[in-house]
Amino acid sequence: MSNQSAAKESKIIDEENYSSKDIAEFHKLLDEREKQARVGTINSLTIGEILKGTIVEVTKDFVVVDVGLKSEGLIPMGEFPDPNEISLGREIEVYLDEAEADNGQIALSREKARKERQWEYIVKHCEEGSIIKGHVLRKVKGGLMVDIGGMDAFLPGSQIDNKRIKSIDEYIGKTFDVKILKINLERKNIVVSRREILEDERVFKKAELLEDIRIGDIRKGVVKNITDFGVFLDLDGIDGLLHITDMTWKRIKHPSELVGMGDELEVMILHIDKDKGRVALGLKQKDSNPWDEIEKKYPPGTRVRGKIVNLVAYGAFIELEPGIEGLIHVSEMSWVKNVTDPSQIVSKGDDVEAIVLSIQKDEGKISLGIKQMERNPWETVDEKYPEGKKVVVEIRNLTNYGAFVELEPGVDGLIHISDLSWIKKVSHPSEVLKKGDKVEAVILSVDKESKKITLGVKQLTDNPWDTIEKTMPVGSIVSGVVTKITAFGAFIELDNGIEGLVHVSELSDQAFGKVEDVVTIGGEVQAKVLKIDREHKRVSLSIKEFLVEKNHLDRDDIYVGSYSGGKEDTDASKASKESKKKKK
Repeated sequence: MSNQSAAKESKIIDEENYSSKDIAEFHKLLDEREKQARVGTINSLTIGEILKGTIVEVTKDFVVVDVGLKSEGLIPMGEFPDPNEISLGREIEVYLDEAEADNGQIALSREKARKERQWEYIVKHCEEGSIIKGHVLRKVKGGLMVDIGGMDAFLPGSQIDNKRIKSIDEYIGKTFDVKILKINLERKNIVVSRREILEDERVFKKAELLEDIRIGDIRKGVVKNITDFGVFLDLDGIDGLLHITDMTWKRIKHPSELVGMGDELEVMILHIDKDKGRVALGLKQKDSNPWDEIEKKYPPGTRVRGKIVNLVAYGAFIELEPGIEGLIHVSEMSWVKNVTDPSQIVSKGDDVEAIVLSIQKDEGKISLGIKQMERNPWETVDEKYPEGKKVVVEIRNLTNYGAFVELEPGVDGLIHISDLSWIKKVSHPSEVLKKGDKVEAVILSVDKESKKITLGVKQLTDNPWDTIEKTMPVGSIVSGVVTKITAFGAFIELDNGIEGLVHVSELSDQAFGKVEDVVTIGGEVQAKVLKIDREHKRVSLSIKEFLVEKNHLDRDDIYVGSYSGGKEDTDASKASKESKKKKK
């Protein structure tokens, strides 16, 4: 019932003189009937139903739409992204949202109507696996929300791209094709994927590219991964490996020295494995191999200049030109120094001159030397140090077998342990020499090719063994000092330096206990030469025989200890000596 009808009935009632209380009750009844009429009209429809309506009014914040009900509905202005859609009299579809209980105002939604129609369209025309355009709206937990023609769909983070994503924010606002992965009818939600489309395109392009490329082709690729052994490039749908050995003709330690992530490179196709879908690439092959003419450009003996680019334990690498490096071995660094570490001679970054010694083209090696830039002191060593020449040398080092000496910088020699003494049995050179000593020696031999010089110290004097039979014949009496005592006898150093042995049986003609009871180390003794063995350099002596020959002395006055060296004479022996002096 309208307000005018109610007013008329109210006037009639007044005219019929109803009480004011009755009039109030009647107005209340009219209001209830009006409300029931409106609610009944709404309830005849279904909340969530899509209705056709006409725009009858436009305010600052709302669009008023008449949907044929007793009251118009309001739609927020924000639900009309296209301003051209708002015009009086225009018919649009709206979503019946709800009716306010107090005033019966109808709530409508243009946006929900569009989404409902889009949902109906997707359910009717699309299925899982369909391709549809999607516009990225915003970032949500686990991925992105994408508008697919008015309907929101979820794009998981793992389905955004087929490559590593630096930032998910870079996709917001972009539009691209997506594939419908799942449609949930109950919840009215959709899950989509962009990655599957990219993977499908990649597989197609890969197959197409594998059929199209040929060995020797030049192709462009983008660096997508860098490893210790090489670089992986994306060749527009197919991955190719650029091995570190095919990147440059020169030596590098890591691919990152030449390329970075995202770099675009022009490479050559070296090998194709269609079964496994693999492609081997080359970068250095685009340029000519500098080693092709290496033997002509750097023949042995050529003087070259370059920069030290690397030091290793066994030498230094010098770059002669891009892609060409040579090795200066530590043995080729100095004539005069025993180089064990290349940093003793050169440093990384130094510009040096060198001589080409040899080339191994197949192995990509050039041997260089820097000591060859100076005079080799061994070239004239045989003239400068002839055999028999006496020289003064410095002891550089002692070993078990001899002493190394320096004749001049770069020229060393060896005094063998057997050439230290004619008469002494030397067990180690340190018994007669020490490092830093300057000694006189004689040049014994010179081997210029092997860079070896031998010297001798004992050769400075005559060999006493050559004339021993003349200087101390068998039967002669000799004097000496006790140097060593053993269980089998005592060793005596004679005046000429030769060492002789007094066997325990030749110590005395009297009974005694130990050798020490007869002689002591450092004591002076006299003995008779019993035997000479030149071949084995041995002299046998006898104290006993010496004493026997001293027959002019009274045996009772002779005390063995008087020849024991270091023991005091008895009073009797002293008296005997005094008596002998008086007789003389």
